[in-house]
Amino acid sequence: MIWWLIAQASLGAANYQVDVPMAAPTETPSFADEFDRRGVDTAKWRYDTSRNKAGWYNNEKQYYAANRRENVRVERGALVIEARRERLSDRADHGGQDYASGKLVSRRPLGYGFYEVRAKLPCGRGAWPAIWMLAPDGTWPDNGEIDIMEMVGWNANVIHATLHSGAYNHAKGTQRGAQVTVPSACTAFHSYQLDWRPDSITIGVDGRGHMRVANDGSGAAAWPFTRPFDLILNLAVGGDWGGQKGIDDAVFPQRMSVDYVRYWAGK
Repeated sequence: MIWWLIAQASLGAANYQVDVPMAAPTETPSFADEFDRRGVDTAKWRYDTSRNKAGWYNNEKQYYAANRRENVRVERGALVIEARRERLSDRADHGGQDYASGKLVSRRPLGYGFYEVRAKLPCGRGAWPAIWMLAPDGTWPDNGEIDIMEMVGWNANVIHATLHSGAYNHAKGTQRGAQVTVPSACTAFHSYQLDWRPDSITIGVDGRGHMRVANDGSGAAAWPFTRPFDLILNLAVGGDWGGQKGIDDAVFPQRMSVDYVRYWAGK
């Protein structure tokens, strides 16, 4: 999500497409949020507003609001992250953005294990929802990035999974990824899944893995995925990829709804 994904073929990036079964563990998760309480659980999540003034990466157009129900709330048992066409110019950290949205980051980094995030996505042109992971410190791309789910509204229902590292990233045209079409991604909830192990990363939807990358043992430039990462939920607006076909202001507000987040620590 820090760096946008252009069509893999045009960059010459390797495709790691698979079709393999995935199954969530049956035991109690190590970390979970069922969004069954009033408001965002700030013991589990923090708002990221760090680049509001300077502007967000990829030329994105949103301001990420904190503690503002219009943009982030719990409603009918689901987390709602809503992007709106509005200019919050009265806020001290406002950077001139014409849209407001939300971005949540897990309070503690999470490591090896199985992740499942059940979500319904926005399909309006200009919307860019993501479920992803990033190292809590270091410099991108060397610190690594795991994109469990990205979708852009102008190419609705096409779900992308991508890994970035020092050796494999979009700037070099070498990012490792795959995609799958989920026809009802914007009208129904689906489970976006990650199986993160020391020797491999598999990403899928609804129990079917569509991307798998193996650790070839060549070192941190290829495989920085050896320590816990932050889990991130956000809805960006526009940007180099999300806004590639422009932004349709008439479709806003746009929402990403999250039924639950569950994580089972690896053994």
